[in-house]
Amino acid sequence: MKLNKTILTAVLLTGFAAGVLSARADDKHKDHKAKPYPLKTCVVSGEEINDKGSMKPHVFVHEGQEVKLCCKSCLKDFMKEPAKFLKQIEAANKPKK
Repeated sequence: MKLNKTILTAVLLTGFAAGVLSARADDKHKDHKAKPYPLKTCVVSGEEINDKGSMKPHVFVHEGQEVKLCCKSCLKDFMKEPAKFLKQIEAANKPKK
């Protein structure tokens, strides 16, 4: 009986580890198809995004759209209303007539 529990535990842990690794591989694959971020400012704070300063921008992909925030602390506000901010980014992506 103890051997069965040990085997079952090993199988479950292996399956969990494989799932985590495959999910991470999928995330990397999705990043390659992300639409580029069109703005020069943070969509949350409106501050200029500066790649060369001491505070590096926080860059991530949300629903296939690359998002650049001036700092990681803006992420909390972005995640409260992501649809609102994605709509602003999408509007900036549209060509102007």
